[in-house]
Amino acid sequence: MSEKKTARLRRARRARIKMREMGVARLSVHRSSQHIYAQIIAPAGDKVLASASTLDGSLRSGATSNIAAAEAVGKLIAERAKDAGIEAVAFDRGGYKFHGRVKALADSAREAGLQF
Repeated sequence: MSEKKTARLRRARRARIKMREMGVARLSVHRSSQHIYAQIIAPAGDKVLASASTLDGSLRSGATSNIAAAEAVGKLIAERAKDAGIEAVAFDRGGYKFHGRVKALADSAREAGLQF
């Protein structure tokens, strides 16, 4: 594993420890060069309650690695969270910087009614 990836995972682990202490569901984000993924994970960390990504059928038509795609994933994950009865989550950026696609996903999820 590269030093860059190791450092990112260390940052992510530190944040997840604090989220587990809070005892709320977390909105976990993973981004690759081609896609962006979001999952809402139960407070215990043992179950995925809702998920969305640019691999979903409705989102595959356009570009999958830009800010517009991240905004669409954010809106979709917020809708699926509401369907699952989840109102508030903790945002887990996965060790990535909070800007660009990660920020776009978070902002669109907030606009769609998810609280964090």
